[in-house]
Amino acid sequence: MRFFKILTTVLVTVLFAACNFTEEIYFNEDGSGKMSIIFDGSEMMQMIPDSDSTQLDKAIDSTLVFKDLLREKKDSIAQLSPEEQAKLKKLEPFSLHMKVDPEGGVMNFDMYTDFKKVSDVNDAFNAFQNASAVGPIAGGKSMPGGATEETTTVNYSFDKNTFKRETVILDQELFEKSLDSLASAEMFLSSSTYTFKYHFPRRVKSTNIEEATFSMDGKTMVHEVNFLQMMKDPESMVIEVELEK
Repeated sequence: MRFFKILTTVLVTVLFAACNFTEEIYFNEDGSGKMSIIFDGSEMMQMIPDSDSTQLDKAIDSTLVFKDLLREKKDSIAQLSPEEQAKLKKLEPFSLHMKVDPEGGVMNFDMYTDFKKVSDVNDAFNAFQNASAVGPIAGGKSMPGGATEETTTVNYSFDKNTFKRETVILDQELFEKSLDSLASAEMFLSSSTYTFKYHFPRRVKSTNIEEATFSMDGKTMVHEVNFLQMMKDPESMVIEVELEK
């Protein structure tokens, strides 16, 4: 399927082209809400050669519901290794909307899900990166070199008036090796961004992020960071927010 060919190309190329991610969360008063990991690959489209098999002759506007796909392909999934099955399992709560318009230079991915508590969607960014794992079971191709091991995890919590997001390095040795692989891509990634956009049910009283900006009603917080710097020092990216009562 062309959908999966393009998805795989995106995830292979993402470390070699300027890219912009947005992590957006909407919170309800009871702690439930919706999360989106949004990828803007419009600049990346210009790096795909005209001769590439992923080039489109027409626009795509399509949504993939991972839960449905995994149920449909359960027999194929059963043949995979336990590690690969675990990666696919993490995708189950999500849907992925892909919009590509070659003439307009648009390539956007939005992976989203509803949640009852935000800790249910811990590590959503890793799930996005692992989305290409659906390629082989859906009739496409796997990423060159196979899936990489996860070196970090992101944890969220929202308890009463306090929200927290923090990243934990799972394996220091593997993490340092992953940094070595970034060296050749630093020139491209230096202009890439990662934006945190959080919508709370009440006004923000305080936050540890001095550079954050807020909406007029004080309920939406936005913070943009350099993607490369965040990848190099993920544990420094701790966000704490206290809401008014």
